[in-house]
Amino acid sequence: MSAVLYDVPGPRAKARNRILNVIVLALLAAGILWLVLRLNSTGQFEGRRWAQFQYTAIQEQLLTGLLNTLRAAGAATVLALIFGAVFAAARISDHRWLRVPATFVVELFRAIPLLILMFFFYYGSLEFELGLSPFHAVVFGLTLYNGSVLAEIFRAGIAAVPKGQREAAYATGLRKNQVVRLVLLPQAIRAMLPAIVSQLVVLLKDTALGFIITYNELLYVAKQMGGRLEFGFPYIPTYIVIAVIYIGLCSLLSLLARYLEGRSRRSRKVTGGPPPAAAESATSAEAPL
Repeated sequence: MSAVLYDVPGPRAKARNRILNVIVLALLAAGILWLVLRLNSTGQFEGRRWAQFQYTAIQEQLLTGLLNTLRAAGAATVLALIFGAVFAAARISDHRWLRVPATFVVELFRAIPLLILMFFFYYGSLEFELGLSPFHAVVFGLTLYNGSVLAEIFRAGIAAVPKGQREAAYATGLRKNQVVRLVLLPQAIRAMLPAIVSQLVVLLKDTALGFIITYNELLYVAKQMGGRLEFGFPYIPTYIVIAVIYIGLCSLLSLLARYLEGRSRRSRKVTGGPPPAAAESATSAEAPL
């Protein structure tokens, strides 16, 4: 049986696909070249606009923004994972009084734009004198929004495990929390891992919204650095540097996801069957004399 959901392309289709790939790559290269030439014609690559990055004070300012970005992303990641796990467990509960409020909370915070949540915590704190800093507003907003999305990812991942696994676990006398913890969750994590990492990448990038409420993260630092008259208002060069930093951070997260996925596959292969010696012993014991 074929493992694909479409017909295997023949020689003509392969040749046509190669031609289309070449055309797309050529158009992409032409677009990048046009953009570079356009930036060069407007003086964005002049040495004066890039000179500020050689100063230690500027580098320290960038490092401070990076650390603040990682600090907010790290705190929000931990809280969002906890939030998602708790509300996913509540959503699959057999108790209606627990399942209905959890569903309402998850759907509510998934529907509210992240920036509104940050505004709510920041300006609400100023209005009612709650003493929340921009850091807390960013972290709480990221936690509620991404935690709600992660709760749905967790719930869907557990629900995707074949029904027979759940029924077999119940048949052995396990309680529901044991079935979820020992049987369903280990299998679901393998399927959920790409979606979880993708959402964490979104969380990392969404920290940039904190600049609107004056949180001193990378984009806020870039806005300050780009407005310096003595360097010719180097907004474009500064944003290029910030974009490269974000690309590097997201690439590291993707590499971590591939490593964890590969390790999970290797452990599954190792634990998937009996050791060779045990298999040989079982075969020899079952063989007729």
